[in-house]
Amino acid sequence: MGIYLNPGNEKFFQCTNSEIYVDKTGLIRYCNRVMNSLQKYISMSRPRRFGKSVTADMLAAYYSRGCDSRELFAGYEISKDKDSGKYMNQFNVLFLNMQEFLSRTDSMEKMLALLRNRVIRELAYEYPQVDFFDKNDLIGCMQDLYSETRIPYILIIDEWDCIFREYKSETETQKMYLDFLRDLLKDKGYISLCYMTGILPIKKYGTHSALNMFDEFSMTFQGALAEYVGFTEDEVRELCARYQMDFDETKRWYDGYYLEDVGSIYNPRSVVSAMRFGKFQYYWNQTETFEALRAYIDMNFEGLKDTIVDMMNGKNGAAVNVRSFTNDMVTFHSKDDVLTLLIHLGYLGYRSDTEEAFIPNNEILNEYVNSITNSDWGEVTEALKNSKAALEAAWRGDEAFVAKAVQKAHYESSYLQYNDENALSYTISLAFYVARNYYTVVKELPSGKGRSDIVYIPRKQFADKPALLIELKWNQTAESAIEQIKEKCYPKALEGYKGNLLLVGVSYDVKTKEHSCKIESYEVNKE
Repeated sequence: MGIYLNPGNEKFFQCTNSEIYVDKTGLIRYCNRVMNSLQKYISMSRPRRFGKSVTADMLAAYYSRGCDSRELFAGYEISKDKDSGKYMNQFNVLFLNMQEFLSRTDSMEKMLALLRNRVIRELAYEYPQVDFFDKNDLIGCMQDLYSETRIPYILIIDEWDCIFREYKSETETQKMYLDFLRDLLKDKGYISLCYMTGILPIKKYGTHSALNMFDEFSMTFQGALAEYVGFTEDEVRELCARYQMDFDETKRWYDGYYLEDVGSIYNPRSVVSAMRFGKFQYYWNQTETFEALRAYIDMNFEGLKDTIVDMMNGKNGAAVNVRSFTNDMVTFHSKDDVLTLLIHLGYLGYRSDTEEAFIPNNEILNEYVNSITNSDWGEVTEALKNSKAALEAAWRGDEAFVAKAVQKAHYESSYLQYNDENALSYTISLAFYVARNYYTVVKELPSGKGRSDIVYIPRKQFADKPALLIELKWNQTAESAIEQIKEKCYPKALEGYKGNLLLVGVSYDVKTKEHSCKIESYEVNKE
């Protein structure tokens, strides 16, 4: 066994030997089905920490010659197939982690030279009996070896797109790399299967379709491979039961990615960390920094900032056309292109049935909050920074402070016409943004004889916090908002709630352009 040629099964053994391993060996069934066909080229892109390398190690362990993986795969899904042993350990697997070669060189020429030299060296060492015509020609050596042994190759290329993230603007460098892959892969009879992983889909260069033979599976289309992208809801339920973790809270933190035919998809790394450490927190920010996210949002194509803030405040998905994206990190012609990149990076979810993007879960929402509070978005930034103080003021009944906080959150922008209670609701959501850490937020909750504007219901672990029932009035008094809450019996919607309840009335005066606030305690179950 070598480093690149037939690397063996040790890495996958470490995966299965870990405290948590979720069986994704069913992917092998699909690979076996397309083996030696026109569909043998698979490009599977997904965000960081979604198990790309684990999958690549699994395929290497299953197909690599020089090891025996029968016991390793026994008991997993693929072992149930009657022909599961047909292809096991029968191929010369060439495993190339492009990030490794990239990090050890400082130019594309040097990177490709290192790759060629390392692989050819292993081919010659493993098969000394083969008379290689030119030991400087990788493709020629692979052809010579296949001609001599009739053992086909499976190529596994991990982090294939790192070049497009490192050499973001160097078009000629990128084309050189694509041409190398095309020459290595396209129309080569010695390849039975090629499986390629990355974050970005295959780069588009107009008519330059170097890798057009690949079936592409990405966060905008996963098709038959959707259940192998992340953890499914059933898999997460099983983990929550095993580790006695609250499923609803797990869903709130890490669910939200949606793939057709499968439904909810969870970030594997975050779920595993939450289960192992017994704590819901932000694990995503240990893999990506919000500086990268902020750079894209700050471009502000076609009011992108406004769209992001809308999604942060609970607005349903933003319409996005993912088809114009050129699959790199610098070519942006519209807001759609930036939103599509954020989908592939995992900062947005995507529903192909409605063609809408959305912020998937609480963990990712926190990244947007971090991004904005460390940017210069005027009153939006200030409102997010001050939201905890505003919430604490509501808890202690400090009406003047709350009114002042709402005033700070009231900002002018190109799309927000501050002339009705919907606009006021938007401002309240911003002023109390941090409340999402403690509460389930419900807007327009049916209650009594109408609908209460905004209700904050404490989640189980914050039962000591009071529920907040907020009524909004545009160009009326805050006192009239409190009166309406009582007259229309809005608290009846919380009859099953046993904790404290605060009634909060907020109003905006058109003449003075100022906000006022009224806060009262209320006994939920009183007659």
